[in-house]
Parts: sequence; C-alpha cells; structure tokens
Amino acid sequence: MPNTPSAKKRLRQNVGRRAKNRSTKTAIRNLTRTVRESIATNDVAKWEEAFGTLVKKIDRASSKKVIHANAAARTKSRLSKAIKAIKTTKGK
Repeated sequence: MPNTPSAKKRLRQNVGRRAKNRSTKTAIRNLTRTVRESIATNDVAKWEEAFGTLVKKIDRASSKKVIHANAAARTKSRLSKAIKAIKTTKGK
C-alpha cells in the first residue's frame, strides 16, 4: 500500500492507465482477429473496412506507447501482405 500522498496519486493514475491500455490492446486483438477471419473467408468488404480501422488504432496505440512501434509495424505488414496475396490471386 502506498503511504505518501504522491504514491497514492501515482497508484490512482496507474490503475486508470492500465484499464485504458488493456481496452486498447483488446480492441486491437479483436480487430486483428476480424481481419484474419475475413481474409480466410475472402470477405473483401469486411476486411477493407476492418483493416482501415485496425491500422488507425494500431498507429494511435503505437504513438502513445501502448504497444511497441516495431510490433505495430510488424502487425500491419503481415496483414497487408496477406491482403495483397489474396488480391493478386483473385486477379489471376
């Protein structure tokens, strides 16, 4: 338990930040799952919408240091690579 007033305030801040960070990470995981499932089912309209939203959330989380910048880049790269692979196979 914190004893000093500054430690008590820091605990309050940490609790709030942790909740916000967890909700952001959960939203990113859920959107990633949605994009991957829609890629697997070739649902173009669904993954186009979900991927745009996901990239925006990932960039925001990365800029606020909720997730590491390299992890954000890696996730976006892998998903866009999978999407590009589907687009090229559909075109052939």
